[in-house]
Amino acid sequence: MKRYMNASLIYAILAMVGGVFYREFTKIVGFTGRTSLGFVHTHYFMLGMVFFLLLVLLEKNLSFTGPKTGRVLAVYHVGLNLTVVMLVIRGVFQVLGTSLSSGMDAAISGMAGVGHILLGVSMVLVLLQVKRSIS
Repeated sequence: MKRYMNASLIYAILAMVGGVFYREFTKIVGFTGRTSLGFVHTHYFMLGMVFFLLLVLLEKNLSFTGPKTGRVLAVYHVGLNLTVVMLVIRGVFQVLGTSLSSGMDAAISGMAGVGHILLGVSMVLVLLQVKRSIS
């Protein structure tokens, strides 16, 4: 439970840092449009902080953690952070008005997609572990 709580706290801090970076960076550059940077804050809050807070509650009540949970959650961390890094990279390019080659654009989208896939698969695996602990 302590690891889940620590992860939740770290993601809460990262969410706040992401929100401040978005606000200040766009203000400094004078950017007023929509950018991917706006999603960093919510991804870290919901998929980071809230997800691990829920795991704290589930572990306390159901003791669902098994021998594979650590590996599954390591994949979850990689997926979430890969997704957010790609959001930041795309967002910085958007704010700076940098035009990307089609290859670079596809690479950023592809890596973000891999991050989302890792997130989705690991989330389903964690939910299956929780389900098994109920049965």
